[in-house]
Amino acid sequence: MKVFLTRLTLAVGLAAPVLLAHADDQVKRGEYLARAADCMACHTAPGGAPFAGGLPIVSPFGTIFGTNITPSKDHGIGLYNDDEFFAALTEGKRRDGANLYPAMPYTSYHLMPREDSDAIHAYLKTIEPIERAAPVTSLSFPFNVRLGLMGWNVLYGKALKLEPAEGKSAAWKRGQYMVEVLGHCGECHTPRGLPGAMELDKRLSGGVLNGYLAPSLLATDLAARGWNEQDLGTFLKHGMSAQGTMFNEMFPVFHNSTQGLSDSDLAAMATFLLGDKPPPAQALVEVPVDKLSPSAQRGHQEYLNVCAGCHAAGGEGKPHIAVAMRGNTTLRLQDPRNLLRVIEDGIGEQKFSGFERMQPMPGFAGKLSSQQLTDLLNYLRQGWGGQSAELAVNQVQKLQAEAPAIEHKAQ
Repeated sequence: MKVFLTRLTLAVGLAAPVLLAHADDQVKRGEYLARAADCMACHTAPGGAPFAGGLPIVSPFGTIFGTNITPSKDHGIGLYNDDEFFAALTEGKRRDGANLYPAMPYTSYHLMPREDSDAIHAYLKTIEPIERAAPVTSLSFPFNVRLGLMGWNVLYGKALKLEPAEGKSAAWKRGQYMVEVLGHCGECHTPRGLPGAMELDKRLSGGVLNGYLAPSLLATDLAARGWNEQDLGTFLKHGMSAQGTMFNEMFPVFHNSTQGLSDSDLAAMATFLLGDKPPPAQALVEVPVDKLSPSAQRGHQEYLNVCAGCHAAGGEGKPHIAVAMRGNTTLRLQDPRNLLRVIEDGIGEQKFSGFERMQPMPGFAGKLSSQQLTDLLNYLRQGWGGQSAELAVNQVQKLQAEAPAIEHKAQ
């Protein structure tokens, strides 16, 4: 018996370091996967503790608050086991059996393998528990009836299927998982129908979110806006490239997620989005002022009046102050709403990787007449955006009326 106990003790002693090393590796992997899944962006309120919840997520059905996912047993997920965490992540099921609202992207996460879910859970169990309850989501009837989500989930909860990967490169396959599942990019960059579900036949073709357009990520559309694999990888890594900087909803994605991803994963994402054989990026041909429409020519003077001080008279921008207008991806969108919203709402000060900064851009809402705003849009889009279409005042006014009230805040 003594010999047996001695051998058992020795075996346990020898196995312990291996088990600890495995657990440590799982936690480190889970930390990376949590970053790739962008968990912090939705579960951290402005100025709040990481993962402690409280972020208001505006939806067409009301405001949904991000939950506390720290290991607090009273307010977070401290009582969840791995099975319950996997169900929450991939099926939208809380520990108590209630349905989560699909602001939680389980409609994309449902394709996540169990080992990745377990790793994320292992990491979250190591962070500091925050003993604070997040605000309770309270929607109006009938959206407050969580039981109604049972039918919604049957129809849409697992509707997302991955495109067949036969014949694709290893980088494309990795990028598909990073974009479609972990990064859940389609949740914002895909239009939604009346039930609030993604229109998967138009996947990644763009969607409107709180008055802004999450633009198309289809390869042909990216190439039409001047994107190539190198610039796209740079944009994801540093939040800025020759095409401009990340702003609005994408800035937290950069800040909390993409800047911390490996170069190989970022390259894989670019490969997936543009394809193994990417279409050539379309070069931009600038149009001289005297060749522009009358409205755009008037807009040139508006640009000199209110924009050139930061963006430079020739549209080349100023390092660390303001982005260039030449080749700017926002100007090259056929839909003008993002350019309109940026001009009216402004952009908070942005801190990018390293010591790179962009100063805050003031909003000009109420400072330009509808005609002045239309002229300025036409100048920017026609002169530097490759757009031949002429916007009319009533089109701009319609977009202004559609925009929700924006709370100006530092990003």
